[in-house]
Amino acid sequence: MKENKKIFIYGGIIGLIGAILMKLGNPGNMGICVACFYRDIAGALGLHRAEVVQYIRPEIIGFIFGGVLAAVLGGEFKSRGGSSPIIRFVLAIFLMFGALVFLGCPLRMILRLANGDLNAIFGLLGYLLGIYIGIHFLKKGYSLGRSTKQTKISAYIIPILSVFLLLLLLIKPSFIFFSTEGPGSMRAPVFIALALGLISGFILQRSRICTAGGFRDAILIKDYHFLWGILGIFIFNLIGNLVLNFDTFQISFANQPVAHTNHLWNFLGMVLTGICSILLGGCPLRQTILASEGDSDAGITVLGLIVGAAFAHNFQIASSPEGVTPNGKLAVIIGLIVVILIGNSVVKDVLKERRKKEEVM
Repeated sequence: MKENKKIFIYGGIIGLIGAILMKLGNPGNMGICVACFYRDIAGALGLHRAEVVQYIRPEIIGFIFGGVLAAVLGGEFKSRGGSSPIIRFVLAIFLMFGALVFLGCPLRMILRLANGDLNAIFGLLGYLLGIYIGIHFLKKGYSLGRSTKQTKISAYIIPILSVFLLLLLLIKPSFIFFSTEGPGSMRAPVFIALALGLISGFILQRSRICTAGGFRDAILIKDYHFLWGILGIFIFNLIGNLVLNFDTFQISFANQPVAHTNHLWNFLGMVLTGICSILLGGCPLRQTILASEGDSDAGITVLGLIVGAAFAHNFQIASSPEGVTPNGKLAVIIGLIVVILIGNSVVKDVLKERRKKEEVM
């Protein structure tokens, strides 16, 4: 119970930071959204040209800085990886497709609920179903293999890239794009956002909070420890919104910021996100923190998320407040087929290897 209280408070701090960032200028119901923030970064780098979602989000940089700091202080910054990188890259792309059809990562889904967006209920139900499907593969033996020790420099790639992004954010060279309208133009002050991101990254590294992991453990092994962290995020964000953002708080389906009311595709988009999160071993937030610890498998996942965000806008897959695009629907259907095929293929290979070992013994 003591550990549950601790992680509840950790989650609560993350939820409160989300409300503060929204009050300070981040888009509505988007104090923190890992998928949306990577999308904005992809746009700022010119990987897509959707002018309303282009900005180098300092919160992501802060997550990585905070994760590095916590990992170094805890003796957990270690170079590791090499576990099926191409599969992780593909899964990350489809995860981003699902999230941008829903319009938010699993963390934003919780924050949307905490600000009264009832559309996120369908996202939550889809996410839970996706996690349940992912657990089905885990029970059959799904595994992308063990990470092994890597060269030291591989651990520093993502932190170095985050430093590079910070320099681009501060210098603002002409080849970097910044939105002048839309969600990309709605920003908390840079250094405050960076500091709050750093605090969040530090907490997330120490607590291991993961939305996919929390629901997975509750369903698979009846361990509710991480669910307390998710509950903390929701409750503290709800309280923070009622205090700081009451003027925008509304319990409804309609007229919610950066959201649409197509319930079927809110549901199916998050089914895809849930499956991919389980097959990857963590939600986008957790992957970001793992990458900050020197995990190159998570690093390749982060790069896949950025590429997936670029594809989503270049190929008109991402949704908008007007609704879901035909390409978005097609991408989710194809994504569900592909990731299930990947899961089945990996399970078959794992079982085949097990049988070979048993025959040798």
